Amino acid sequence: MACADVDMDIHGDDNDQHRSGLRIPPQMQYYQATELVPDKEGPLHSLLQKQPAVLGSMQMVSGFLSVGVGIVFAATQEMGKSLFTLFRLSHLTGVLFIVAGVVSNLLFKYPRLLHVSLQVNCGCIIVAVVAACMITVDLVQWKTSNDLHLRIEVMELCVLGLEVFLSAILCVWFFKEKRAKSP
Repeated sequence: MACADVDMDIHGDDNDQHRSGLRIPPQMQYYQATELVPDKEGPLHSLLQKQPAVLGSMQMVSGFLSVGVGIVFAATQEMGKSLFTLFRLSHLTGVLFIVAGVVSNLLFKYPRLLHVSLQVNCGCIIVAVVAACMITVDLVQWKTSNDLHLRIEVMELCVLGLEVFLSAILCVWFFKEKRAKSP
């Protein structure tokens, strides 16, 4: 909604047209705002202009993909074959990234979640890096002839890379916003 702070007084004399004796048709007068008053910016305005909810949604989708990969691995591979299935890495990282995505999406409605979202995303990065290291150890020690599981682990490693990238971007944005708002 636009607001204006403009002088609305009528300046001039309407009788000037009739004094000269000429018959001049009446003129239409209207008022137009020349100066707009800007809307009040809400909390986290500059952060929300960067659309962190989009990255949060991408985190949730990649989290669901990780959980799905974990279910496939849990159903098709023995428990002790790899660290990936032993520690249920894809389930753990998937659920964490779903939570991080939900919290990032809630920032628009609840700006007080900025600190929580920063901590959750930093924790997700740490867990994802540890999981990526364990998957790398699995890939180095791979001995079975089942290439499908190998390909799925490589895909999960790529998904973890995407998740770390998204969380790192969000952490940088949240940290900058937190520093800008602190006294």
